[in-house]
Amino acid sequence: MFEVAEYIGIIAFASSGFFVAVRNKLDFLGTLISVFLTALGGGLIRDIAVDKTPYTFTHNMPALTILIVMILLILFKFQKKDSIENKPLFILSDSIGLISFSITGALVAIEAGLNLTGVLALAFVTAVGGGIIRDVIINEIPFVLKTGFYGTIALLIGLMLYVLDLYDLISFYTMTMVFFAGIVLRIIAYYKKWAIPML
Repeated sequence: MFEVAEYIGIIAFASSGFFVAVRNKLDFLGTLISVFLTALGGGLIRDIAVDKTPYTFTHNMPALTILIVMILLILFKFQKKDSIENKPLFILSDSIGLISFSITGALVAIEAGLNLTGVLALAFVTAVGGGIIRDVIINEIPFVLKTGFYGTIALLIGLMLYVLDLYDLISFYTMTMVFFAGIVLRIIAYYKKWAIPML
């Protein structure tokens, strides 16, 4: 379950990182950095937090997956220039990455025996950490700080998995339900413009 969610998140966040790079007119190296940070940054922070060798440093597939996604997106861009910054496509890929990485962060925290605070923290950091680093590097206000409900969804996913674990209900089926429920919630929240009230 962890690996499935991890690779779904990597593919989705690599795509959204690519779209952000194209929107900001970065060169090839800048695009590569944007893609890698978005797809892998949160997972690196997550694994370091639980004193674990980062998954990316012990498996070759994450980096290979990112390179394949990037090559396909470059080819796709050249063939259909109007489609690469298609907003619904960006929102969908970003939503899939958000939910997938929230799940992997929560699972790692649960496996490490962390309490509710730890599960919420790792779900949040895994989901938004890479995007925050990317946005800071390209001199943008991090997306999660402008869209209050974005980070809230990561916390809700963490909470749901913590509760499921308390009752020994974590399985492929419950993970699938949480995954799709999270995506639906994210998309509804985006189009309904849900947000946390400003102070």
